[in-house]
Amino acid sequence: MTSEAKTVSTVDLSNLAWRRSSRSGQGSGNNCVEVAFIGPGVAVRDSKNPTAGTLTFPAGGWTSLLHTNS
Repeated sequence: MTSEAKTVSTVDLSNLAWRRSSRSGQGSGNNCVEVAFIGPGVAVRDSKNPTAGTLTFPAGGWTSLLHTNS
């Protein structure tokens, strides 16, 4: 595990400002992803079930994910 990944995993996620993805549709039947920018990276969660868990990515990993799926 890199030092960047260790830093992201220790960030307090309880008071983040979450944003819904601009690619998420409106309404109750749509897939919705929310992101929150944290110091060393990005946190991602399902907006329909925000307490189910959160994925965190170091900044470099998030950038790679965006470029892989664009």
